[in-house]
Amino acid sequence: MKLRTAFTAFAAVTAAALALSGCAQKSTASNGGGAGDVKTVRVFISGDTNIQKLWTDDLGPAFEKANPGYKVQITLDLHGEHDAQTMAKLSASVTQKKDPGFDLVDGGFVPKASAANFLDPVDTSKISALGEIPADVVKAGGTGGIPYRGSSVLLAYDTKAVPAPPKTLDDLLAWIKAHPGKFTYNSPKSGGSGGSFVATVLDKYVPADVRQKMTVGYDKSLEPAWDQGFATLHGLNPYVFQKGVYPNGNQQVLDLLASGQISMAPVWSDMFTTAVANGAIPATVKATQISGPSFTGGAAYLGVPASSPSKDAALKVANFVLQPEQQALIVKDISGYPAISLDKLPQELQTKFANADTNNLRKGYFDSMTKDLNNLWDQKVPGK
Repeated sequence: MKLRTAFTAFAAVTAAALALSGCAQKSTASNGGGAGDVKTVRVFISGDTNIQKLWTDDLGPAFEKANPGYKVQITLDLHGEHDAQTMAKLSASVTQKKDPGFDLVDGGFVPKASAANFLDPVDTSKISALGEIPADVVKAGGTGGIPYRGSSVLLAYDTKAVPAPPKTLDDLLAWIKAHPGKFTYNSPKSGGSGGSFVATVLDKYVPADVRQKMTVGYDKSLEPAWDQGFATLHGLNPYVFQKGVYPNGNQQVLDLLASGQISMAPVWSDMFTTAVANGAIPATVKATQISGPSFTGGAAYLGVPASSPSKDAALKVANFVLQPEQQALIVKDISGYPAISLDKLPQELQTKFANADTNNLRKGYFDSMTKDLNNLWDQKVPGK
């Protein structure tokens, strides 16, 4: 999850970079020196439209209402398509001590930016709620990462066809072979739910000490430990939906579940719960966690660029979204896991996660290891 190598070259201008630059110019003007000026906090989101909607419809307006004189401005880089350019922009802004164009970032690359010292370090003196979040979750975000929500991959199953779901990975693998065509997962490059299933099968054979190294750094020499897992995955081809042809993306898997073409699949907790709530997936489809090992999950992090001219305002927003009222909004709106303890939320929201351990999410592999894993899956798994 952490990238140790800093980006030192500023990338060529892209659409995302232009958007950020324009955002910076407008926001600088609105942050003028007059006493009556509105203080604008520019939030940059690298992710999906559900996270954009969370900020534009709920978190942003709630902060503005509670803090007169402040404005939250949202910019979205859909699916993080320009993360490399954003990291380069952060690098250049820190090196040149210039405004990066945003004051608070919500994206999967935040731990990498933190490891590269692109973010302002935080602790409980700046973000008081950090003291209430599990230490390993805080540590995974680096010195500049602020965990504010989370999710994990769960096993979704149609109760009409599966009255008693598998409880362990071994049970799941046996079920897949006993019910040909009724299970699938998306290719790991196309989404994290499939990637989590792949990593979980690999982890069945990877020694614990080796896996630990693979979650905190990059070591290509450790990758032969995946061989048995890849062989197991290849061996599943005759039994998965469409026999060796895999869906493209998390949503395609949910669509197959909704249409009844499959009976079981790994799914993101937040996407699944939202789909059930809005009727996109039948109420007969439920989700649970397996063991031996469980599917992976983790926190999403906010970060304040080290060269932001509005650090105090950005930290004010970060503190705000970690309060119970805003954490409840995250649960209600996107079915995300709260970063703070579940017992601080209303009882009706706690029941949403009765079958998921939100305080003990199993980490995925280090980013560079994951890229190798995805490429190796392409080479070793699909096909007849």
